Order: sequence, then structure tokens, then C-alpha cells
Amino acid sequence: MDHYLTAEFLRQTASQRAPAYQHLRRALQHAIEQGVLVPGQALPPERELGKMLELSRVTVRKAIAGLVADGLLQQRQGSGTYVSERIVKSFSQLTSFSDDLRARGLNPTSLVLDASVGVATPEEALALALSPGAAVTRFRRLRTAAGQPLALERSCVPQAMLAEAVLVDGSLYTTLEARGLRPVRALQRLRAIAFDAEQARLLQLPEGSPGLYIERRGFLADGRAIEFTRSCYRGDAYDFVAELHT
Repeated sequence: MDHYLTAEFLRQTASQRAPAYQHLRRALQHAIEQGVLVPGQALPPERELGKMLELSRVTVRKAIAGLVADGLLQQRQGSGTYVSERIVKSFSQLTSFSDDLRARGLNPTSLVLDASVGVATPEEALALALSPGAAVTRFRRLRTAAGQPLALERSCVPQAMLAEAVLVDGSLYTTLEARGLRPVRALQRLRAIAFDAEQARLLQLPEGSPGLYIERRGFLADGRAIEFTRSCYRGDAYDFVAELHT
């Protein structure tokens, strides 16, 4: 890493039209994107990195702070700075947010922003194949792991299948599975978004940061729709993959 970063830094600093911290920030970002710095890898201490590149500690700290804000680096109290580990989510398997994080050895947590029972909106009624005026149970949650906010979710379930807003910080799929109502298939749509002011505040990102919007309709084995979830995932934390066959 040291040799690559030094060479890359010197190449990018050939022109001094930008501050040194910006060149270092770009060099580190490039190293991460090219896989020279891998997820979970620790960076040298700020003092050591500055000495290696003949930069002040303030310059190094400013470059690292920018990459932390972008989600590419993580700082752990008393431990150091590490390359952030991206979460790979497969479109080929029906898994929940909690399933995905536990598979990576992380402990998923949730903050319920609001929960209610009410009459389905036209969009919810259409997604869940409900009659006009049917009641639904709704949850809006901030999903986190290791203290980092990762996603915002709005979930809607027919009240006939989930009578009250019982979730506090657990998994919706675990709750449904306990009632014999876990989805067995789903239809999903994905598109790129820019987070608005409220979303960015909750996810601790700058307004306008890139994200991924996923709309999911989950179905039971008998064909009934059980779940309508709209999720906004941090674009800097997730990679979505799908296995394709001819």
C-alpha cells in the first residue's frame, strides 16, 4: 500500500492547482476503488502517513475526514482508521436487512421512527391487492449496524395479517415468520436517488448524497401479498448483485 500510495500521490500532485489534502483524498479514494486498500484494512496512523508523504498531520487528517464523511473510511475509537466494508446484497435471494447483516457477522439494530395502523393509501392498496378502505399496519424505521445508519425503510402489512404495531427494534421477517407468514417470493424494483434533507440527516450524510431506492412486494406461498416495503439504502455502503443465466 505504501509504495502504491506514494506513487499515486506524486502523480496526482504534479499539478498544484488544488490543496494537498484534496490530492491525498483522491489518491486514497483511488486506492480503495482499485482494491489496493481492501475492506477492513487499517490505514497507517496519521503521523506515520504524514511522514511517509511529507505532509502535515493536519493535511492528512483533513483528507481522511473527507473520506469518513463519504463513507469510504471508518474511524474506530482507540483503534484507528479502516477501509469501510461494503455490504453485498443479492437480488437472487429473498433476504431481509437483518439476514444480510447477520450473514456478515454484524448485529443489525433498528430505530422505529413511527408505527401506526390506518386505512391503506391507493398505492398501498394496489401493491397489496387490498380492497378500498382496508386497514394496514405501517412501520418506518432507521436500520443501523455498529452504530452506523445504513437504510431507511417504510413497511406496510395488511392489518388482517399483523394486527398491531408490535415491532420495536426487531426484524419484520422474523415477526412474520413467527406467525407463519414469512414471504416466499418477492418482486423488487431498484433505482438511483439523491437523498433529500430529511433522509440525509437521518443517514448522517450530506444532502444530495447518492442512494439506492428499492421497492419490494413480498408474497406468501398461496399468492397473497404480505409486505410492501420501500427502502432507501446508502450508496456508499451497499453493492447489489444478481446471478444471471442464459
